[in-house]
Amino acid sequence: MPTLRSSSSPSSVSSPLQRAAGGVQRGMSASSSSSVSVPYGERDSDQASQGDSDSLSADEGSDFEDSLRHSVKKRAAKRPLKTTPVAKHPKKGSQMVHGHGQKDSELPPSDLFDAVKAAKSDMQSLVDEWLDSYKQDQDAGFLELINFFIRSCGCKGNVTPEMFKKMSNSEIIRHLTEQFNEDSGDYPLTAPGPSWKKFQGSFCEFVKTLVYQCQYSLLYDGFPMDDLISLLTGLSDSQVRAFRHTSTLAAMKLMTSLVGVALQLSLHKDNNQRQYEAERNKGPGQRAPERLESLLEKRKELQEHQEEIEGMMNALFRGVFVHRYRDVLPEIRAICIEEIGSWMQSYSTSFLTDSYLKYIGWTLHDKHREVRLKCLKALKGLYGSRDLTARLELFTSRFKDRMVSMVMDREYDVAVEAVKLLILILKNMEGVLTDADCESVYPVVYASNRALASAAGEFLYWKLFYPECETRTAGGRQRRRSPRAQRTFFHLLLSFFVESELHDHAAYLVDSLWDCAASQLKDWESLTSLLLEKDQNLGDVQESTLIEILVSSVRQASEGHPPVGRITGRKGLTPKERKIQADDKVKLTEHLIPLLPQLLAKFSADAEKVAPLLQLLSYFDLNIYCTRRLEKHLELFLQQLQEVVVKHAEPAVLEAGAHALYLLCNPEFTFFGRVDFARSQLVDLLTDRFQQELEELLQSSFLDEDEVYSLAATLKRLSAFYNAHDLSRWELYEPCYRLLRKAVDTGEVPHQVILPALTLVYFSILWTLTHLSGSGASQKHLLSLKGRMVAFCELCQSCLSDVDSDIQEQAFVLLSDLLLIFSPQMIVGGRDFLRPLVFFPEATLQSELASFLMDHVFIQPGELGSGHSQEDHLQIEQLHQRRRLLAGFCKLLLYGVLEMDAASDVFKHYNKFYNDYGDIIKETLTRARQIDRSHCSRILLLSLKQLYTELLQEQGPQGLNELPAFSEMRDLARRFALSFGPQQLQNRDLVVTLHKEGIKFSLSEPPPAGSSGQPPNLAFLELLSEFSPRLFHQDKQLLLSYLEKCLQRVSQSPDCPWGPVTTYRHSLSPVENTAEASSQGYPRSKKRRTEGPSRQPRGDASSSQEESLQLNSIPPSPTLTSTAVKRAQPLRGLEEVEEEGSSEPELTQGQPLSGNQRSRFSSPQHFRTLLNPSGPGLGTRLTRLSLMEEDEEELESHNELSEEWQDTDKHSSPSEHGLDLLDSTELNLEDF
Repeated sequence: MPTLRSSSSPSSVSSPLQRAAGGVQRGMSASSSSSVSVPYGERDSDQASQGDSDSLSADEGSDFEDSLRHSVKKRAAKRPLKTTPVAKHPKKGSQMVHGHGQKDSELPPSDLFDAVKAAKSDMQSLVDEWLDSYKQDQDAGFLELINFFIRSCGCKGNVTPEMFKKMSNSEIIRHLTEQFNEDSGDYPLTAPGPSWKKFQGSFCEFVKTLVYQCQYSLLYDGFPMDDLISLLTGLSDSQVRAFRHTSTLAAMKLMTSLVGVALQLSLHKDNNQRQYEAERNKGPGQRAPERLESLLEKRKELQEHQEEIEGMMNALFRGVFVHRYRDVLPEIRAICIEEIGSWMQSYSTSFLTDSYLKYIGWTLHDKHREVRLKCLKALKGLYGSRDLTARLELFTSRFKDRMVSMVMDREYDVAVEAVKLLILILKNMEGVLTDADCESVYPVVYASNRALASAAGEFLYWKLFYPECETRTAGGRQRRRSPRAQRTFFHLLLSFFVESELHDHAAYLVDSLWDCAASQLKDWESLTSLLLEKDQNLGDVQESTLIEILVSSVRQASEGHPPVGRITGRKGLTPKERKIQADDKVKLTEHLIPLLPQLLAKFSADAEKVAPLLQLLSYFDLNIYCTRRLEKHLELFLQQLQEVVVKHAEPAVLEAGAHALYLLCNPEFTFFGRVDFARSQLVDLLTDRFQQELEELLQSSFLDEDEVYSLAATLKRLSAFYNAHDLSRWELYEPCYRLLRKAVDTGEVPHQVILPALTLVYFSILWTLTHLSGSGASQKHLLSLKGRMVAFCELCQSCLSDVDSDIQEQAFVLLSDLLLIFSPQMIVGGRDFLRPLVFFPEATLQSELASFLMDHVFIQPGELGSGHSQEDHLQIEQLHQRRRLLAGFCKLLLYGVLEMDAASDVFKHYNKFYNDYGDIIKETLTRARQIDRSHCSRILLLSLKQLYTELLQEQGPQGLNELPAFSEMRDLARRFALSFGPQQLQNRDLVVTLHKEGIKFSLSEPPPAGSSGQPPNLAFLELLSEFSPRLFHQDKQLLLSYLEKCLQRVSQSPDCPWGPVTTYRHSLSPVENTAEASSQGYPRSKKRRTEGPSRQPRGDASSSQEESLQLNSIPPSPTLTSTAVKRAQPLRGLEEVEEEGSSEPELTQGQPLSGNQRSRFSSPQHFRTLLNPSGPGLGTRLTRLSLMEEDEEELESHNELSEEWQDTDKHSSPSEHGLDLLDSTELNLEDF
């Protein structure tokens, strides 16, 4: 039978393809070789060839080669091919080639490929049809199979019968490589679109079915499996990514199928051995010699078959897996690891050894997420079986630390799989995980990702709770957990939460345990009994924690979603989950309605405990009060609520009580009248007390501390209820306004009273506006409300100058909200009748708001410590408050309430306070640019002018540009320049105007009379030079002329030019224009893409004295890398290769990685230069993946401020830490 022939000696491995494995590598890896010509496409780095060719040469003489040589000799001596029954007629629709007459003609190679791609017919029928054609014409059939694999790689070339006869494997592969002239980087395994979506599954199914159908006949009776294996081995060593990827997948799936065949042979051998032993142990009279002889012959045949299969597996493992498991393409590495895991599970006798396990252990350190994920999933399949764990002891001891550390993997799905793997180890290998190992998993229960936190919660459950709380199973059924076991569970939960001190909120711990311990957490009977019993022996902290656990479990059961801040990928609940949620809500409501008054009565004196208990009402099904006739418990609850409100003045308790009463005050409930009456009673009580205490305050000139506290507490209670309930009929505006007017006029009112009084008046105005907005209000009512609002704004304006900072901040917040509410936006949406209410603040109020911002927001706070001390928490709270104040001011700017020029007071602090307010200022800058780009650029210039003028007044003109404050201004100017983004054409007029205005300002004041010094504002030109890289070459020439014209009006010594002028001139010189580098000095790529816009080769950009904001000069392109950039791509970075140790594999160093291994930077802080001063000087790369990697242009990143090159209209994912919200563009290649 013909085979693919080679020019090598007959002793080589299956003449053609074993040689192709090394020959193609040696021919294609050496850059100086002339035997391989790959003019276009996409090549992977030399690592894919050089590193593996060394490995192959090191394996010469191995059992891979010997087994193949042995199997070839043995097959040649075997009996002729056995024929098996075939179909009498070809199946309908078959297009396979039949007959010997077509042997020398060119076969249509697409029939088999198209059938697999369509995946419409049964794969077994398709393989049977091909086997029929193969048995009729073996050469044509095998050639069609070869062309199927070639087409599956995306190559439109095919192997002809002439090539099949006359050319060696390396020559065939080289010829196919030269024909690989696709314009797209996609191939069937990676191509988009519905027609290719299922191709990989169909392709793998075809390989599996082919081996399955051949396992009893053709696999041992002459089918050229060695030639097929050698072909796949040769293709897997190709530099063409499509060849390497597809052939590796085929080889690994072929290996998996052969492992299944070997497993079946092993079972048949065992059965045969038992039958032989049973027959031989029979007595002489019962023994059948013919039976023994047939069993021996059968055993010999099975042994031969097993040796052949093992030879094929050995050839695939050593020829493909050993080299491709460390391929530069992560998809290939993932395929290898996934398949070896399946071999270990299905045929553990042969593969579950340390010599194979080491490959998975080494690859646990892989840089790519998908590969690490496949490693962990493979290990989960092994550790999930107690029968297999006994053989994993050495592997576990070697790689346990790595598996434990992967719990903190940066990829959440990898970390989840790592935790699940540790759960299996915990269950099936007792004593392997130490306490230190477990303690590294415990903090993950508070992770923000819910999948990861749930996995860690399951680990915690199996480690701490299950051994103590879970009951034994009896009769195959699990008994109901005893109350004692439930109490033990909650005591352990309390102990873990309190003693670990990992977090302050138990809601996240409850959510983490919900998936594995929901039945225990929903045992509200045990929880409430623990809280209500007298001799519970619980401390104050434990009681508070237990109440929080109760509330968290009730909320989780009622709402069905995780707490705030925990990320989940689910969009909603399934119908089954919604049914469980509804049932749980009814159960918890029925149980807690009678007990809630008791809990409030017991803990009413403790504000920290009573506030969360009041929140329980939010999760009840309140209709049960009516349907179950539980009104008496409602009466008890209302009584306890009134006592709690009268007893406490803490904001959390009052807000919870007001919200609980709001939930009950629904007119649809039958008990609404009763609740409304209770509310009226409570408000009457508070109002009467307020009126009495207010009269005492207004009439007397002095109040003692108790009277002040009582009045402040009453106002706080009224303010909290006014927020949730309409208390307009109690007319609280007038007495509160009188109180505030006295405070402003005399200053005799304590600040504890002023704060809630301000809030009360604010809510009164808003409730009045709500009434007027819902109906056609009269002009009289509108003007009355307008008068109240203006009067209140005047009071707040007066409070801005109060001595108490709390009053100032409260007045600022209320002013910001009212000005925004009563801005021109209120008439939008068909509410033009509200136009009389529109209010525009006067200039004095605007200036006072800006002054307040300078005094209270842009101040230098103290340095934060570790973040755990009380002072650190206080500083963090103060920072949040300042951020709220700044956000309120910025909203007034963006909605047109304040003049946009006032934004200069904010923008000029952009750089100095970047860490505290950078995201807010950046978003404001972005929105301002969207509103008016021209005005925004003028405001940026105004900010720089203001800073410069302030510094000039403080320090004087001498040596101004040498001060640290001036350097900070330059950094701010650079940040402003970067905020324009790379869209030069769009911003051309804006930047030119900015330069001209800046030149005018710098020369606006002449030098002092009789002095030869420079103008005082001249150093501003150095700030202006930071915007020069945004200019086009033509505009730079015009600005140079404009500068010279302006300088003619100012006397300057020609022998001693001014420094700032020289710096600015240099920034406008052509050598500074890195955005328009000249087209010379760099080689073009060998072949440009036929699609996409063509680009001129980049020129050399000369360096400048000033620090450039553009990309620096481009290094020469290396050979065998691609320069074809199909479309603009974001910058990609090279991840450096980690070394696990001398015994562990690593990606070959010194060679560029393939495009898929250049990971995208996930955050701007990663987007900075990768230049190593001692290295070759190559930085981040712009790469577009195509079919082969040819010539690649490499760009050197400028400096760490390159993270600011972001498009203001494109925002990255909010989950990425440290994201700058303003400078989030991609570098676009066309703009440079």
